[in-house]
Amino acid sequence: MSSYARVVVEIALNREFDYIIPEALRDAVAVGSQVVVPFGKSEVRGFVVALPERSDRNDLREIIRLVGKKPLISGRVMELARWVAEYYAAPVETAVRTVLPSAVRQKNARFKEQLFVIPMDAASDAEAVRRLRARSPRQAAVLDILLSGEAMFLSHLAKTAGTTAGTVRGLEKKGFVRISREAMARDPLAGQTVLRTQHQKLMPQQEEAFALIRRAMDTLAPPVVLLYGVTGSGKTEVYLQAIDHALKQGKGAIILVPEISLTPQTVERFQSRFGDDIAVLHSHLSGGERHDEWHRLHSGKARIAIGARSALFAPIENLGLIVVDEEHEHSYKQGEAPRYHARDVAVMRGHMERCAVVLGTATPSLESWHNAQTGKYALARMPHRVDHRKMPHVRVIDMRLEASKTGRVTMFSSELVEAVRARLARAEQVILFLNRRGHSTSLICPKCGYVATCSACSVPLTYHKVTEELRCHICGAIEPVPDRCPSEECRDPRIRYAGIGTQKVELAAAKLFPKANIQRMDADVTTQKDAYSRILGDFRVGKTDILIGTQMIAKGLHFPNVTLVGVIAADVALHMPDFRAGERTFQLLTQVAGRAGRGDVSGEVIVQTFTPFHPSIQASSRIDFEGFADQEMEFRRELFYPPYSHLICITVRGRVEEQVKFSIDAFAKTLFPMLPEKVVRGEPAPAPLARTCGQYRWQIMLRAASARAVTGPLRTALDQFRWPKEVHCTVDVDAISLM
Repeated sequence: MSSYARVVVEIALNREFDYIIPEALRDAVAVGSQVVVPFGKSEVRGFVVALPERSDRNDLREIIRLVGKKPLISGRVMELARWVAEYYAAPVETAVRTVLPSAVRQKNARFKEQLFVIPMDAASDAEAVRRLRARSPRQAAVLDILLSGEAMFLSHLAKTAGTTAGTVRGLEKKGFVRISREAMARDPLAGQTVLRTQHQKLMPQQEEAFALIRRAMDTLAPPVVLLYGVTGSGKTEVYLQAIDHALKQGKGAIILVPEISLTPQTVERFQSRFGDDIAVLHSHLSGGERHDEWHRLHSGKARIAIGARSALFAPIENLGLIVVDEEHEHSYKQGEAPRYHARDVAVMRGHMERCAVVLGTATPSLESWHNAQTGKYALARMPHRVDHRKMPHVRVIDMRLEASKTGRVTMFSSELVEAVRARLARAEQVILFLNRRGHSTSLICPKCGYVATCSACSVPLTYHKVTEELRCHICGAIEPVPDRCPSEECRDPRIRYAGIGTQKVELAAAKLFPKANIQRMDADVTTQKDAYSRILGDFRVGKTDILIGTQMIAKGLHFPNVTLVGVIAADVALHMPDFRAGERTFQLLTQVAGRAGRGDVSGEVIVQTFTPFHPSIQASSRIDFEGFADQEMEFRRELFYPPYSHLICITVRGRVEEQVKFSIDAFAKTLFPMLPEKVVRGEPAPAPLARTCGQYRWQIMLRAASARAVTGPLRTALDQFRWPKEVHCTVDVDAISLM
């Protein structure tokens, strides 16, 4: 039993502090316990990260008190937090905060309480109840409702009986009921009627995949399985049966899905199979809902967590399986410190917990594909759709030829217009995809060439017609729409909009297909909590004929009546200054194509592009991942890019560009001599997105066969270097975006 506790406090100092554990708390304090400690002249909250046998300091102070009876962070999750901090070169306290939701961690976190009405012994006394009916029929009616079911919340009982709380309190005075304050669970799935489902008979390819996963769960040989199955091949049913296998072993499970795929439809499939064993954790929940769902897992009342990135750290004891669905999805990468990748940390948690990890996708990331090809992961293939339904037929439309025919650049090709009309005539549904929101991507003066740009970021402002404003999609700045060129030398009134967004597609579709019910789904229309489920619910029941949207409609949706998917502009992300642009484009096109033809009618996908012969476009038109991967991997190997190296991006930002440049040059001179010779060093250079939110950005790119070959020296350099107060440095290990 240690007399000392090593604590990280809520303040970001990248340090751990030793405290004495008072005699009265020595049996209760454990790794993961939340404690209140003296810090300077104040008291702060922190977490115990270790229980050392001794301390080098002689001036230690005592822990003031323990918060809660049970540690909020288990020993293994705390070990995982330490690994995250070390691998991703982040302060340990930020990693500890990451593994515990703020709704659970914060000082005022508690369960919501309501008054609860419980029948007493007098309620079963027939004579006493008879006298009550004669004297107080309204109170007797309330008692009848209470006795006909279970104990009820006071507000619900009064509402059901059509009376007031005073009537119920009258029953309490007479000894018929007791009113007490009880915790009320805030259930994000409350009010939903979900029919329970049974296991479906697996196809041979599903059986083989399930057998491989089951072997991984039982023997950890191997512990990680890459489930590579085409869209509609039945991966979810394999997940469900694997989770059931974990439950039968008395173990729990975690299912990670990208935030944009975390639709009510997705959650419903798991809830219909496992009922109250499911707890949901994601950013669309209120703080209270997150608090209560987390505690359901912590107490063991729920054994399965489903959610986005942060659900990886769910407090599940005896973990048997972690599933990472759509493992290629870039939203698994955290955008702030610690900049962890949930897929990779899931593999590490599986290793620490000795549980199997399943990575599922129709378009594997090249990192996971490389691990499968080299034998680090097992590979399960599901190359056919369920019941051998046909994959959609993909047509690539060269918009250059379309422009030459019409004499202008058009939004809809004649082939797409005809295909949509044919589907509407047959009462089939259509998805139109464009991964760019707003109406027009820029405001341009044709006379002088002026482009409306954000004053704080190096990007053009996007025109939003619905609200008649110009918006920056980086910092969120809003500006009014000018009626003439803002340039003082020009002032031409013919200023016009260029480029297209989902709002513009929606308006054009309404003119082309006036009888169709059209709905748009992007970040601008899903700001309300229930908007997502309402829009998809209308589409599911057939109220909507055409659904227009961004990447949030590209994956995780199953609508059997969708027989046509139209990709308005396949080139949107293809020419970004990022070596992963081709991979992202291939993945997105293949995923959105997979929404078509999932029912009895075969599907069609029409891809409109100005670069029809690009390898990513060609491979996605054939739905040929392996062909794309072979070509892309060779390019990566030659240039020593991931998956053949680890990419570390160091970004320095500040409001004065000269100061930023001077600082990053000085830091490079400190860091570079510390790095091993085999580390490929990029000289400091402006970031592709050179200015955001009023701050200039410069970067250093490092590539190495081992991330630790860089992170060790990098930590040392960061500790030694003194940054100017106005300059900030961030480190991104295994960077996904270079922007």
